[in-house]
Amino acid sequence: MAAALIAEPSLLSFVLPSPGPRRSICSPGRKLRVHRKPSLLLVASPSLPPPCPFAAGTLDLEPDEESPGRGLSSRQDGKEGGRDRRRAVKIAWEKLVRWSRSWRSKAKSDVLEGTKKVVVLGGGSFGTAMAAHVASRKAEMEVAMLLRDGDVCRAINETHFNCKYFPEHKLPENIVATTSAKDALLGADYCFHAVPVQFSSSFLRGISQHVDQNLPFISLSKGLELNTLRTMSQIIPRALGNPRQPFIVLSGPSFAVELMRKMPTAMVVASKDKKLASAAQQLLASPNLRINSSSDITGVEIAGALKNVLAIAAGIVEGMNLGNNCMAALVAQGCSEIRWLATKMGAKPTTLTGLSGSGDIMLTCFVNLSRNRTVGLRLGSGETLDDILSTMNQVAEGVSTAGAVIALAQKYNVKMPVLTAVARIIDNELTPKKAVLELMSLPQVEEV
Repeated sequence: MAAALIAEPSLLSFVLPSPGPRRSICSPGRKLRVHRKPSLLLVASPSLPPPCPFAAGTLDLEPDEESPGRGLSSRQDGKEGGRDRRRAVKIAWEKLVRWSRSWRSKAKSDVLEGTKKVVVLGGGSFGTAMAAHVASRKAEMEVAMLLRDGDVCRAINETHFNCKYFPEHKLPENIVATTSAKDALLGADYCFHAVPVQFSSSFLRGISQHVDQNLPFISLSKGLELNTLRTMSQIIPRALGNPRQPFIVLSGPSFAVELMRKMPTAMVVASKDKKLASAAQQLLASPNLRINSSSDITGVEIAGALKNVLAIAAGIVEGMNLGNNCMAALVAQGCSEIRWLATKMGAKPTTLTGLSGSGDIMLTCFVNLSRNRTVGLRLGSGETLDDILSTMNQVAEGVSTAGAVIALAQKYNVKMPVLTAVARIIDNELTPKKAVLELMSLPQVEEV
């Protein structure tokens, strides 16, 4: 028997070995043939070690003309076949676990032992959660948080709690907070950027004199700069005045509170530099956080930005009580629109069905912890945008990104009816009810 685990290009893909002698487990007239072949589908990646050394096989079903009465007619034969299969699966799994632990132990020592300090720019919910996660990876590593709020800074240093965002979660003691960019950035090996997109350019220009030109930036911010349509991979080097500033984007379905609670999470890092992506992968990966890697920065960033706008649309549907059918249709249409634009901009289609695409879209559109979905839900319930934003203590990036998305759609000549409707609702040019009527009245088209 052969079974394959196949995921994104950076993930381990493996094939379980054949369980040994053939056992007929099929209906009469059919037999199970096992063909020994090289690995069925092994995805190689420069960031991963060689594939684990499992034997591989493929299966097919063909008529068994010689013994039409065999198969499930023999209970004893079936039991023995079941034991063989279970034994083969157990052995294969144990080999995989031993191999994985050996490699990850080496990776941990290679990267973590060489990392003495990281800095997190921004003390919001996700910046705080990421700081806590990185700090828990190695007690001897200093994690500096650069904040604007002096009160929050003092609370973190004195009590090890972020009194504004996570007052119930104690932070690791190797986290230190400061309002001094010079102190925070001095000697840092990695920099996590968690400042909202719309404020990033001005913030980075203000600290650029303290940033080492070789310091890798890992962007946690999702969105597009409204006036320029730039992504973070364009904003960071431009604001720092260094086109060669090492850059990584980290994205995927991840609520800060669940990361803080060490709940199982999977994300993706993307960089043009495969070695840099691999280093970030090893720095962040832990028993509760799985990190895939990618070279498709455009796909990861565009999917991460546009899903926030789609989440507002999903919230509007929920707030108007339009039902599950409508929700499914709208999100499916929104996914298509994101794919149309992202691929026109150079993204890989496979990225858009991965963690940073479909994964993040599902989380943000369907779960009430999403800030953008909450904005949409309240809009659909009849509240005004000004009232909604005045009561939120965190930024909903989709509100600012919506206008930029429409400008990009025009630039690349892509029709995006759902995301355009969201932008018009946010600009108070269209009511949610009218938007639904207009969308339902669009011409019937062939799916593409």
